[in-house]
Amino acid sequence: MSEHPGHGHEHHYTHGYEDAVLSSHRHRTAENSAAHLLPHLREGMRLLDVGSGAGTITADLARIVGPENVTAIEVSEESAGITRNELARQGLEGVEVRAADAHHLPFADAAFDVAHTHQVLHHVADPVRVLAEMRRVTASGGIVSAREADYGAFRWWPELPGLETWRELFIEAMAANGGTPDAGRRLLGWALEAGLSDVEPGAGTWCYATPADRAFWAGSSSQRITAGAVAQQLLDAGRASQDELDAIGEDWKRWADDPAGWFVLLHGEILARM
Repeated sequence: MSEHPGHGHEHHYTHGYEDAVLSSHRHRTAENSAAHLLPHLREGMRLLDVGSGAGTITADLARIVGPENVTAIEVSEESAGITRNELARQGLEGVEVRAADAHHLPFADAAFDVAHTHQVLHHVADPVRVLAEMRRVTASGGIVSAREADYGAFRWWPELPGLETWRELFIEAMAANGGTPDAGRRLLGWALEAGLSDVEPGAGTWCYATPADRAFWAGSSSQRITAGAVAQQLLDAGRASQDELDAIGEDWKRWADDPAGWFVLLHGEILARM
């Protein structure tokens, strides 16, 4: 298995489930988060969504292959309920959503035609094990798809010191929880280590530069670092004071208010054919 800081398969989701996190995740769609997979999907394909989260990507995928052909898993009943609520809000019935450990998928070999995950592997204890499980449950001729952020490769302008501190603290918190903040650059290697051989690697970005996008991204990022689960973790560990976190939030506001403000997030992608 891969060299990885996690021990065991305990789940420590760095972001938490507060409103700022869910609001951000609900902006994710299949088009902006799984474009590398979409051309390969067809109605009737059996699809597994590993770590369905806010459920918006799951909903889009279900509309393509058919809700009755989709199974989604989340780490707990609490988070599975978030997915179910979004599917119900969108009027999608038939998707099976269940709590399960991605390191030990409760499905038979070759049970699916597609196994998809988005922004999950950088949180888990053993990403190679998860990819190997996705490979196991995908049938011959099927597809394993993954997309992961790379925090160290995020770039922005202007280069306000609070944003650099934000990244440093976020990376530290995620690593302390057994995650891999630079997962995007490691994704191809993990896929090969998991036994996936016909792998098409790629990369994608999210860019926040319009006034509306800056307001959204700064608001979400500021709230998470000043009052969310990450903030509490950093405060409990004595890594930052509330005043220091609030100062980071002020720099996020300065960035959002700057007409030249620009922020890009880099993601690694893989599409593996079985």
